[in-house]
This record gives sequence, C-alpha cells and structure tokens, in this order.
Amino acid sequence: MTHNKSYTLAALAELLDVKLIGDEQCEITGLATLKGAGPGQLSFLSNPIYAEQLVSSRASAILIEEKFIESCPGNKLISASPYVAFAKATQFFDNSPKNPAGIHASACVDETAVLGKNVSIGANAVIEADARLADNVVVGAGCYVGEAAVLGESCRLHSNVTLYHRITLGLNVEIHSGSVVGADGFGFAFDGTKSVKIHQLGSVVIGDDVEIGAGTTIDRGALENTEIHNGVKIDNQVQIAHNCKIGAHSIICGCVAIAGSVTVGRYCIMGGASGAVGHISIADKVQVSAMSLVSQSITEAGKYSSGTIQMKTAQWKRNALRFQQLDSISKRLKEIENSTDKG
Repeated sequence: MTHNKSYTLAALAELLDVKLIGDEQCEITGLATLKGAGPGQLSFLSNPIYAEQLVSSRASAILIEEKFIESCPGNKLISASPYVAFAKATQFFDNSPKNPAGIHASACVDETAVLGKNVSIGANAVIEADARLADNVVVGAGCYVGEAAVLGESCRLHSNVTLYHRITLGLNVEIHSGSVVGADGFGFAFDGTKSVKIHQLGSVVIGDDVEIGAGTTIDRGALENTEIHNGVKIDNQVQIAHNCKIGAHSIICGCVAIAGSVTVGRYCIMGGASGAVGHISIADKVQVSAMSLVSQSITEAGKYSSGTIQMKTAQWKRNALRFQQLDSISKRLKEIENSTDKG
C-alpha cells in the first residue's frame, strides 16, 4: 500500500514506541508484505515460517522481534509484538476517503433530529425523528437511522447501513455496508394452528470501539436489550439473535450464527462459521474452533471444537460408519469388562 503520506524511520519508531536499528532518515511511504515490499515500504514478521524471507525482502525496514536481529540485514524496528506494531502503523497510512462535514442535498433529516458538530450525512440517507448524532459522526450514502436512535461521538456508518428505532451506539463505533442493527428477533408462539408473532420490545445497545462487518445482522431484544460490549469486533455476515450479550473485547469471525439469549464472555473468539444454540452461556476467554457448534454452556476458559477434522473422503466414510457403531461397541466393551471382573 503506497500513497502520499511519508514518515522517516525515526518518526515511525517514536510513533510506534519501538527501537530503531538503522538509518533514522530512511523515508517510509507505505506498507507491504515481506515478499511484495519494495523500496520505501515497511513490512513485518510475526509468523516464524516466513523468517527465510527476511534476507530477500526489498522492504526499506522491517518490524521484527529482537530474536530475529541477526537474520535481518537491513533497517529494523524492534518490537515485542510486531503484528500489533504493524496494526498501529496502518493508521498512519490509512487511505480511506474523508467525508466532509455537512448534509447532502438529497438526504432527509427530520427537523427534530439533533446533530452534533462536524457531522457528515451522505446522499439519500434518512435520519428519523428524535435521532441524536454526536460530534464527528459519519452517516454514509443510503443509510437509515431510525427514530430516537443514538450515535455516540465519532461513529461511522458506511453506505446502506440500517439502524432501527431506539438503537444506541457508544463512542467510535464503525458499521460496514449492508449491516442491519435492531431488526426484530425471531420470536413466535405456536397456538396449535399458526405462529403468533412476539413483538420485540427491547433494543440493541452497542458499547465503545465496536466494529461490525458488512452484511451482519444484530436483532433487538424481545423484552430486555441485546448487548454488544466495549471493544467487540464482529466480522462479515454474522447473525446475532435477540437478547444475546457479547462480552468486552470478544471476536466473532465471519458467518458465525448465535441463537437467542446466548451470553458470550469477555475475550472470547468464535471461529468462522461456528454457532451456538440458544439460552446457553460461554465463559470468559473461550476459543471456539471454526465450524464448531456449541450445544451446551461452557464454564471454563480454553479451546473447544466439535465436528471432525479434514480427511480423504474414503477414510471419512469409514469413520462415519464407525461413529454409528460406537454405542454397540461400548456395550460389548462393558460386557467384556463385567465378565473379566467376575472371572
């Protein structure tokens, strides 16, 4: 990634709070991978399997751990966590377009809505009655902000985001295109003939520094609120059902589906395409492997998986047959153990 921003290595080292070994005046104009970097670009090494690329990389400087100093012949920025340092560096080279403050002529803003300073509202956006947008909020083109919704300072809605009525966003929340927050939860009661809708009377409350990926849906609560706590990061195409509570700084990866009234603890990771059945709790610091189903509450921190690992189809079919035989095998084993004990 290259653009018109540039920093000397000395300046970058100070901004990133890392140690510099090399040319302080070397100019960095962009970021790149070890293999793809060229002169003027900064790269990083976080996975040791790429260590052999340190010698051949054309990067002007590389973020590394101290143990790789001898393997890296050029300019070096030394960090205990190169990947975190690289993540921080991306903010200094961010090339996202800046939205000018003001209301586009085609936007529709209700006269009772309250707008803070430097608010930007894009083309064809709709802001309904009694909505409150704090300072520096950005509402992209085609967004819908429902009645009495509250957006905290520096929130950013990318194009075509929908916030239903009475949704609350904390500070610095970013929601990517196509996401829907506050639609009705999937609640129905069967009367013996037909399903009777349970009107969803709660809301969605989102904390500070939350980021929500494209095409994600977060349903409003039936009676109490659905809650997304501070620092949570949610990937694309995730479904979070009504009355869920997602603990602070947890990570929800792409295509995860979480059923209603699930409580996820703090610092958890739900792997891609994993899921959770309704009305269970997951303890703090739990990692759920990709494509796993959490079918009962998890009470202790750790890594959890379900399903079977990848294998050749013929072997998988044989193993699947064995799975069906486990109960009878277990019974026969118990019979052998009993007969052995009697003997």
